[in-house]
Amino acid sequence: MAKNKKSGGLISTNKTVADNRRANFDYHIEDKFEAGLVLTGTEVKSLRHGQAMIAESHIAEKNGDIVLLNAHIPEYQQASPHLQHEPRRPRKLLLKKKEIGKLLGAVSREGYTIVPLRLFFNDKGLAKLECALAKGKKEFDKRQTEKKRDWNRDKQRIMRDRG
Repeated sequence: MAKNKKSGGLISTNKTVADNRRANFDYHIEDKFEAGLVLTGTEVKSLRHGQAMIAESHIAEKNGDIVLLNAHIPEYQQASPHLQHEPRRPRKLLLKKKEIGKLLGAVSREGYTIVPLRLFFNDKGLAKLECALAKGKKEFDKRQTEKKRDWNRDKQRIMRDRG
């Protein structure tokens, strides 16, 4: 942990807390957005310890707000039981109205999906979620991606052995 010079608070040097590696395999990623999260104190403390899972989570619209659903942030062990949060509760995303309009319009009209990619702390020490507009891949697209990745790996191995 490093000291923040302005406020004197602690900032996590471990930037990425959780990654959704499956997203690049299952979706064609188009536009990326950075959104803030509405979190409780114990959730932030769990995130600072690097505990979170967003692999099974998804983003949906609820009452005009965009919400992160099914993200797992485990309970903070040092907190008292009555201060604990629910690990899989819906968490509101903080976006500008223009961004919300763009996301919801693309989802409703063009068949896009909003996918969480990465949960991290920014330079100011705030928890952020990187999400993206994405289109789902078909089975043959996934096979094509896998072939391309294997070929690049083999190509690197051949170049390393020759050089």
